[in-house]
Amino acid sequence: MNPTGVTVHSESERGMLDDRLSGKVAVISGAGSRGPGIGIGRACAVRLARSGAHVVLVDNVGANLEGTVQMCASLGVNASVVVADVADDSTCRSLAADVLEQHGRVDILVNNVGVTGPAGSVVDIDLDAWRTCLRVNIDSVLLLSRYLIPAMAGSGAIVNMASVAGLRGGHPSVAYSASKGALLSLTQAMAAMHGPDGIRVNAVAPGLVHTPMMDAQGLDAHVRRLRAEAAPLRTEGTGWDVAEEVRYLAGPESRWTTGIVLPVDAGLTSAIDPGRAPTVTAKGN
Repeated sequence: MNPTGVTVHSESERGMLDDRLSGKVAVISGAGSRGPGIGIGRACAVRLARSGAHVVLVDNVGANLEGTVQMCASLGVNASVVVADVADDSTCRSLAADVLEQHGRVDILVNNVGVTGPAGSVVDIDLDAWRTCLRVNIDSVLLLSRYLIPAMAGSGAIVNMASVAGLRGGHPSVAYSASKGALLSLTQAMAAMHGPDGIRVNAVAPGLVHTPMMDAQGLDAHVRRLRAEAAPLRTEGTGWDVAEEVRYLAGPESRWTTGIVLPVDAGLTSAIDPGRAPTVTAKGN
């Protein structure tokens, strides 16, 4: 049992080994975790590796990737590691060139990297912090996609990590909500533009997911219970719940699906009560 009183499946129970992505190369940004445990990026990387993909793990802090590498190794997968700031243009250009030189192809891109951004409304938010949030949350998606899309034509799949904060108000950071809302429109625009090239582009919108980033921000057992009880299913989400949907959108089962935004939120956006949901971050890596 976890602090919410809800049973959470162990890592070994979340997803069976299969070969549906065998021979595919998947690039996952933000594939590390900011602390012990399972962040969304780490879960996505391991889940794709479980389906046979060779995973390229990208994070701006190398130490954050160590646990992800170990989990992939336990599956017999030799993951590639790239330490890079994916919100930087020249870095993304070099990253794409190196990945293609090493692997010769890219089939899947998971744009997961993101930051919560500063608290505040449009009246009082720090403008430099606002720009940094948009740079990380939006520019990183544009730049990685910009340099990898040419190699993905024919059967590529891109999954962008949005948030319920981009679908509803109530988040304490207007910058986070604005950036995730922009990401939803960017996803649909990309889907329309690159569909004729055989590239599918979708997004998932996590709700109140428990991750190491949440723990690092001081999330205690009481708040975790409030978060779990804020949605109709009354259960706490984990990185594995998000990763399963990313795996679906990246795989052949969703070959006729593009331009969608899939909430993964225990029903939060179907019956949200702004007075009930605690004002805490809606998603963390």
